[in-house]
Amino acid sequence: MEIGKKIWAIAEGYIPGRSNGPEPQMLSHEAACFLNTSDQEAHIEITVYFEDREPAGPYIFTVEPRRTKHVRFNNLTDPEPIPLDTDYASLIRSDVPIVVQHTRLDSRQDANALMTTIAYTE
Repeated sequence: MEIGKKIWAIAEGYIPGRSNGPEPQMLSHEAACFLNTSDQEAHIEITVYFEDREPAGPYIFTVEPRRTKHVRFNNLTDPEPIPLDTDYASLIRSDVPIVVQHTRLDSRQDANALMTTIAYTE
């Protein structure tokens, strides 16, 4: 069964520059969670957009057939790391339909905040 779309956008992005609690579990982060229900590998590219500079990326990886993958934006380093304490947005492209969900853990203070939302697709 194939569900999802090939193009997704996450308009809200921000990785807090500090954290409170044990790492890696409580490290402040942004993540995109990918679901590939197809029988084919999903080849995914993420391009990151900023207010005051050219985009970064593409960041390239694969999600195996009938699998899920959670990618922390903090861990994206090739071609460059995503800057901390900086607003950004991301565009995700896949060669097979996938589902994308966005999550942020903000652990800058003892009362942690976790936000999650489905990404936008047309």
